[in-house]
Amino acid sequence: MYKRYFKRFFDITVAIIALPFFFILLIIVGPIIYFSDKGSIFYNADRLGKNGKVFKMYKFRTMKMSAPDLRNADGSTFNSETDPRLTKIGKILRKTSVDEIPQILNVLKGNMSLIGPRPDLPEHIHLYNNDEVRKLEVRPGITGLNQAYYRNTIPWKERIKKDIEYIDNITLLLDIKIIFKTFFIIVKRSNVYSGGKDKIKDNE
Repeated sequence: MYKRYFKRFFDITVAIIALPFFFILLIIVGPIIYFSDKGSIFYNADRLGKNGKVFKMYKFRTMKMSAPDLRNADGSTFNSETDPRLTKIGKILRKTSVDEIPQILNVLKGNMSLIGPRPDLPEHIHLYNNDEVRKLEVRPGITGLNQAYYRNTIPWKERIKKDIEYIDNITLLLDIKIIFKTFFIIVKRSNVYSGGKDKIKDNE
């Protein structure tokens, strides 16, 4: 019942409540991002959504304009505190996860949920094995089981297993637990970066 009907209502309600805070942040953070290198405020990334549909995911831009694509060896996104592509304000936005807040617009549009698997790059669909494609059964989330409990400390394939575990056990109570756990892990700023050194290709 919750998974099919109430979860979407919960998403929209919380997103509407959070919308004023997003606009306040936009007024404060937006000019800082722009004047850091005279570039765009937002980074709009193609991501895999529910049922494999590709959508534009919104973020505050944290990297320099025309930053090169980098990925870890397993195909996951490269994420490091010493990443030279990050702007000064970008490092702060990443560390505090403020760069993810524009995704409440995706929630309102119906592309994303508050809680769910983090969306992969479109080409990652060709790297899924066996039942890993089940990750696409639900809307991707701003945060999720991995972000709340593991963040960037486990490999990408292991994160997919946790995503499917979440899909099989979605309840209101679990979503509330994930929200609170995410809040505390952001405050502690723990496990923000994966620190991987084997880079292939990626973006924000």
